[in-house]
Amino acid sequence: MTRIRTATSDDAARIAAVHEAAIYELGPAAYDDDQVAAWADPSEEPTPEDDDHWIVAERERSVVGWGRLDVDGREITGSYVHPDHARSGVGATIIAALEGYARGQGLTELTLASSKNAVGFYERLGYDTVATVDHETTEEITLECREMRKDL
Repeated sequence: MTRIRTATSDDAARIAAVHEAAIYELGPAAYDDDQVAAWADPSEEPTPEDDDHWIVAERERSVVGWGRLDVDGREITGSYVHPDHARSGVGATIIAALEGYARGQGLTELTLASSKNAVGFYERLGYDTVATVDHETTEEITLECREMRKDL
């Protein structure tokens, strides 16, 4: 069973570990080695210390995924699942929790920038591609992504 809770600064290392594992395991399906390495750059590791709404997904008291919602920007700015738990419902649970929180904040739509390897996942959850966008990493390496949108 997956448990969702609000992330704290104590979760930063576990969030970073999930982030890195997911990118290195699943990213090569859509991006080359240089792009994957730039995407996973540790200097850009996520940490729940800003004004966004951060959540973690736990199974057996281990953090197996996380999500981040920028309420002001009406955007999911991060959603990652450890590859050991991919395709087991964790990602859908994270997105459902973020969408529920967004609805509670009065939002009627959400956007996100999906990596190419995750587009199908978001489409199954009702998101539609509205544009192809470039995401520039700290290494000045560009990742082609899809801007996606969903009415809540």
